[in-house]
Amino acid sequence: MSNNYRIQGATGEWEVVIGLEVHAQVTSQSKLFSSAATEFGAEPNTQVSLIDAAMPGMLPVPNRECIRQAVRTGMAIEAEINRYSRFDRKNYFYADLPQGYQISQLYHPIVGEGQILLEADEKAGIPEDKVIGIERIHIEQDAGKLMHDQHPTMSYVDLNRCGVALMEIVSKPDMRSPAEAGAYVRKLRSILRYVGSCDGNMEQGSMRADVNVSVRKPGEEFGTRTETKNVNSVRFVMAVIEGEARRQIELIEDGGTVVQETRLYDPDRNETRSMRSKEDAHDYRYFPDPDLLPLELEESFLEECRASLPELPDAKRARYTGELGLTDYNAAVLTAEVETFARFETLLAETAKRLGKSGAAVATQVANWTLSVAPGVIKSLGEEAKLEHNTASANAAILEMADSGEISGGQAKEIYEIVLKTGRDPAEIADTEGLKQQSDTGAIEAEIDKVLAANQDKVEQYRSGKDKLFGFFVGHTMKAMQGKANPQVVNELLKAKLGPSPQ
Repeated sequence: MSNNYRIQGATGEWEVVIGLEVHAQVTSQSKLFSSAATEFGAEPNTQVSLIDAAMPGMLPVPNRECIRQAVRTGMAIEAEINRYSRFDRKNYFYADLPQGYQISQLYHPIVGEGQILLEADEKAGIPEDKVIGIERIHIEQDAGKLMHDQHPTMSYVDLNRCGVALMEIVSKPDMRSPAEAGAYVRKLRSILRYVGSCDGNMEQGSMRADVNVSVRKPGEEFGTRTETKNVNSVRFVMAVIEGEARRQIELIEDGGTVVQETRLYDPDRNETRSMRSKEDAHDYRYFPDPDLLPLELEESFLEECRASLPELPDAKRARYTGELGLTDYNAAVLTAEVETFARFETLLAETAKRLGKSGAAVATQVANWTLSVAPGVIKSLGEEAKLEHNTASANAAILEMADSGEISGGQAKEIYEIVLKTGRDPAEIADTEGLKQQSDTGAIEAEIDKVLAANQDKVEQYRSGKDKLFGFFVGHTMKAMQGKANPQVVNELLKAKLGPSPQ
C-alpha cells in the first residue's frame, strides 16, 4: 500500500524510500561483556572495567540479561529467534574505541525477520494500516564518547559508555514518507518500553536512529541511498528525511549523482552534511570473534523469555476497545506510553473497587479523567501542583463522589486542584469548602418556582412549542443555586413543572 506521499521536483514527482537502523541501549545493570555499571550521568571514566579499556589479556564474557532482553524484543515484534548466533569483530580505529574493533553480529544475528504494524491515522499522515518489515536485530557494543568543548585545542575521551550493550534494529526499506518513519519510531519505542528492554530516552542517547534515504521516480528501481547517523528525536528523523530527499532530488535534476555516504544532521541549520564515504562490509574486515563462543539458545530459555512478556500495545489497545468499550482514539492514546496505561489501569481498578461496579461507563469515566481532566488541572497549576499528592486513591475518591452525583464536574476539578496543592482528603475538602451539589428537591423546587414565576412569558412560549427554552430555565435555576444544584434533579423537576412541550 502506498500513502501517495510524493515530492514535486522540476521533472515530475519523486518517491522517497526510507529504512531505519535504530540503536537501542539494552536495559541492564552491567555492560555487554563486563561487570562495569551502565548508569547514565556518572562522572567521566568512572564506569570502566579493564575489559572496556582493552587491557591485554582481558576476555569478554556475555551478559545473559542482555541476550535475554534482545530475545524478548524479537518475540515482541513477532520475529524469528535464531537459536544459533555468533559474534564478529568489526575492525576500525576511532579514539573512543580502545580495542580498535567493535564486537557485533554481522553474519549470524540473534533475531531474524519480524514486523511492526503502523495503525491508520489520517491526522498523522497514515491513511491505512501498514506493516513495516524488520530485517534483523543484532547485539553489539557501544563506543565511548568524545568531548570537544572542554578544551580549546584538544578533545577528551569518556569511556563510560564503551561496552554498553546495544540492540541494532534494522528495518526493511518499507517506509515511504516522513510520517511513516515518525510513526515507526514512536511505535518501536513504545514496544521497547513495554517490554522493558530499553528506556527509549532519545535525549540521553539510549535510543537513536541512523536514517537511510533514497529517491526514485515511482515504479523505478531503488536509488542510491545515504545514511544520516545518530538522529536522536522523532522530529529530527522526519526532518532528515524531508531535507535529504529534497537535496537528492535537486542534485539529480541538476545533472549530479547521489553518492553513497554517511552524513550528519545539524538541527540548528536543519540540514545534513557529508561525514565520510559509506564503507562496505569488507572495509571493516569482519571475522568471527575468537574470544567468544557462538550463542546457542535452549528451549527452556526461550520459554522463559516468552512467558515474561507483558501485554503489548496492539493487544492492549484491542482489549480497551473490545472489553472496556473505549473509543479508538482514547485506546490509542492510553496505550501509547507505559506511564499512561499504568496510571489508567491503577485508577480504573481503584475506582471500580470504590464504586462496586465495572464496565464501559466506568472505564470511559476513568479514561476521560486520565486523558483530559487531570492533565488540564495539572497544567493550569504549573509549579503549584505537587505530583506526590496525585495518587490513585485521591483520584478515585473524587470520581466516586462525581459518580454518585455528590459533586459536579466543575466541583471535581476544584477539589482536585486543592488535593494537588495540599494533599488534603477529597471528601474532607468537599465538606469544608462547600463543594457539594445540592440535591435537596425542596430547595431546588423553591428556586424553580421563582424562575418560572418571573418568566411566565417564556413558560407560555415553551408550552407553545419552543422547547429550546428548556435550557434557559435550567441555566437560571443553576444560577439561582450558585451552580451547586444537581443538574439531573433540576432537569427532572423542571420537566415535571413545565410539562411536555408540544411537537
